[in-house]
Amino acid sequence: MKHFLSTLAQFFMFLYCKFLWRTLKFVTRKVTGRCEMQRICYNNKPGARRTLKIGRWMTLNPRLLQSAVNVHADSVEKTIDVIMALKKINPDTNPQLAISLQASLYQIVGYRSLVVEVEKLRREPYDCENPDHEEMLLKLWRTLRPESPLSGRISKQWCDIGFQGSDPKTDFRGMGLLGLQTLLYFAEHDKASALQVLHDSLQPRYSFAIVGINITELAYSLLVSGALKTHLYNVAPEMPNLVHFQQTFCYLMQEFHRFWIEEDPCDIMEFNRVRERFHKRVQRQLRNPDMALCPHFPASHLHLVNL
Repeated sequence: MKHFLSTLAQFFMFLYCKFLWRTLKFVTRKVTGRCEMQRICYNNKPGARRTLKIGRWMTLNPRLLQSAVNVHADSVEKTIDVIMALKKINPDTNPQLAISLQASLYQIVGYRSLVVEVEKLRREPYDCENPDHEEMLLKLWRTLRPESPLSGRISKQWCDIGFQGSDPKTDFRGMGLLGLQTLLYFAEHDKASALQVLHDSLQPRYSFAIVGINITELAYSLLVSGALKTHLYNVAPEMPNLVHFQQTFCYLMQEFHRFWIEEDPCDIMEFNRVRERFHKRVQRQLRNPDMALCPHFPASHLHLVNL
């Protein structure tokens, strides 16, 4: 009987909340002359504040709107037309609304596509029989150690840049090709910082490459959990792509290095503790809808257009 009454109370509370919510929406629209979608677009600045709310609004609305977040980039403009017609909004008298909604939908679609692309790279194992994979690995060595030619493909020299053994391919098992690509991007596009981190990693000692693969996993987990939406929606005015993810990795790699020095651990055995604290700090930062993690190199200086 007690369980029945509790279930009944929850049912009536659900009906009350649903009725109240719909009533408030109706009254607000009558007072302001704008639907919820219009209020979101007009009352929030471009970036995460607007796009996160547009995403939530779409998932709470009928199936047609829910499917809008799963459209292909080529169908975004058509989808906007459908949404405008569904909400009975004249695009000729509300041109800015269509532009703002389109910008947010491109970001939502781009983020979803980025997750798929990053996951594909993570699942692709390093293949020493693949000449492209081998060339990326050798390029990583040449970029970080240009003055020291490798004695051979299998060599203890790999430990000098932080791999665990004489064949780096075994260290990429967790993150696959994604781990190699992020390390190479850091070394090539922010070479001064990469060399500095590599140099500093010797005092106090930690493994540059292994830490980089770990930070790749951290960036990956932030991406698939949705935590990176805040940052990427604030730095990518259109569709977030793989370059934005790689730039985010560069930022995280440098910030973790600073954090490691600040924590002053006794040895590498404290790595997991320091990494977990760093992870939590980044998660807290990303809860701020205005947060943008800012890498320290010119290629990443992106600015939002005023949509």
